[in-house]
Amino acid sequence: MRKIISIIFTLLLQYTTYCQTEAVNRQQFFLDERTIDVTLTTDIKKLRTEKKVPAWQPAKIMMQFSDTAIITEDIRVQPRGEFRKMNCDIASLMLNFKNPGSPKLSDLKKLKLVGGCSSSLTDEELLLKEYLVYKIYNVLSNMSFRVRLMHITYKDVQDKRKPYTQYAFLIEDLKDLGKRNNCVEVNKKILNPVSTNWQQTTFVCMFQYMIGNTDWSLPNFHNIKMIVPKTDTLAPCYLVPYDFDYTGIVDARYAVAQEQFGTTSIKERVYRGPPRKLVEVEETINIFKEKKERIMYYINNFPLLAVRTKKMMTSYLEEFYTTISSKKSSLREIFNSQ
Repeated sequence: MRKIISIIFTLLLQYTTYCQTEAVNRQQFFLDERTIDVTLTTDIKKLRTEKKVPAWQPAKIMMQFSDTAIITEDIRVQPRGEFRKMNCDIASLMLNFKNPGSPKLSDLKKLKLVGGCSSSLTDEELLLKEYLVYKIYNVLSNMSFRVRLMHITYKDVQDKRKPYTQYAFLIEDLKDLGKRNNCVEVNKKILNPVSTNWQQTTFVCMFQYMIGNTDWSLPNFHNIKMIVPKTDTLAPCYLVPYDFDYTGIVDARYAVAQEQFGTTSIKERVYRGPPRKLVEVEETINIFKEKKERIMYYINNFPLLAVRTKKMMTSYLEEFYTTISSKKSSLREIFNSQ
């Protein structure tokens, strides 16, 4: 009997491993919380020297999902991100898995990879903090980009540069985010705040205020994507924020206060949304208060950041929660309430 059970267990294990290594499903890929060990082999020199005029270049990627589930395939990569192409050692990358040489990973299609601005531990810490901001917004809203953490080794195909390993993360494609919410992308370059869902826009503006983000703009479509219900494409749009490195909670070394907001520190909060009635602000505040415990728990139990760093992040959020618990007169002043 024991022998039969052992055989069945072995067959089940082999079947599970087979399924994992046969093909990757992009929806399940972003539901998995485990960190993936990755090796990306490409022409590192070209990524560094030609990042301002990006073009696709061949690469080989090895993804280790477990001790027995490893996929190695040929993909293509190219630099992306205007700021990082100008200021970082290696810019953020776009990974193209849709190639003849990547049948098991092809369902991932094209995904944005966010890596450290340099190979330093400081930049790795900033990367992990930005990853946490995405996860915080996942707690607050389903209309948010899912992310998958990777421990990635960058390896030069010609062995002319020393490999280095650092954390990075992949961002879910907007089409999949829309599909989860029964929505499709709205392809507009200029956004009229009146054309957005009033309540959800208030929620997004409150979140941006919460994390101390001034690097976004509603009218100019900056660091904001828009989706609309599939069943009613003329309905008001929903906003989906992204790109959170230039925020007070992350406090990146390269982030500086913007003079037009009258601030002297990137950590100073500025409300950049349209005026809202006090009752609308209070309704949104209640949602954030309900999620506070989960948000703080997620940060405090994240194992890859030092206790001191996590304490700084939670303290920054505590300031936000103190602010939204202020008197009505203070809330009116902050959120341009009527």
